[in-house]
Amino acid sequence: MTTVSKYLSLVKFSHTIFAMPFAFIGFFLAIPYASVSGNNLLDVQGTMSNLLSPIILQKGLLVLVCMVTARNAAMAFNRYLDRHFDALNPRTAIREIPAGILSAESALRFVIGNSIVFILATWFINPLCFYLSFVALFVVLFYSFTKRFTALCHLVLGVGLSLAPIGAYLAVTGSFAVLPLLFSFAVIFWVSGFDIIYALQDVEFDQSHQLNSIPAALGKERALWVARSLHICSAACVTIAGIYGGFHWLYFMGYGVFVGMLINQHRLVKPNDLSKVNLAFMTSNGIASVVFAIFVIAALFVQYGW
Repeated sequence: MTTVSKYLSLVKFSHTIFAMPFAFIGFFLAIPYASVSGNNLLDVQGTMSNLLSPIILQKGLLVLVCMVTARNAAMAFNRYLDRHFDALNPRTAIREIPAGILSAESALRFVIGNSIVFILATWFINPLCFYLSFVALFVVLFYSFTKRFTALCHLVLGVGLSLAPIGAYLAVTGSFAVLPLLFSFAVIFWVSGFDIIYALQDVEFDQSHQLNSIPAALGKERALWVARSLHICSAACVTIAGIYGGFHWLYFMGYGVFVGMLINQHRLVKPNDLSKVNLAFMTSNGIASVVFAIFVIAALFVQYGW
């Protein structure tokens, strides 16, 4: 295993598939309102040349760098902080730090390096993103502490990933708006719900080691009801966003896939049968985010005549 592949495995780079598509949604939502110089806005009925303007391409690259480095820092810090618990849990003992594939010191250096790159990237985006980068970094790193004192840790994870759409929008426009916030709320409820489902695997371990989670606090069956409720809220946010944004009908095709995948993961996972948790976690949610983003962006292309 190469050094690069070790670090990619440490941070579960494939899980970037969850938040990254929503960052692209926020980015493309912002393009019609992008400030090229001063207060001059791109033509909302513009052409493909607007998408290929140097400033849009530059900001797109910087958003990508921010997404990758912030997530790398958050995930590696989680692995660093939880290394002793991971070593005790048979499900997680094979992870890179407890298995001896990477040292704890190497993981911590990786966290620091990615955090620095993240902050530097925001400096080149705009002042607002730079100032907020410290808040964003605090949120995504703070999540790793939360299982030690609150069962609401899943919501903190949701908040961390929900920064993707609004952060990308801010990178392009430098201002807040309702529509990307609706997508951010959809991400909070969606991620919190599927993280509860994922945590079902460690109920007994968490209870025996005084770690907090909703499944450990409420039991598997009631935790699944909480996850269902959160996913209903996520679907509601996506519905409101579609109506509020006046999207092309392509949006609602993606909406159908997103909601269908939410339903699917609850069909796969039962309190007495967790054999399909990973299928629900990775496959259903991966399809939900990627396909939904493709249709939302396609709807924007049609609406704005790009």
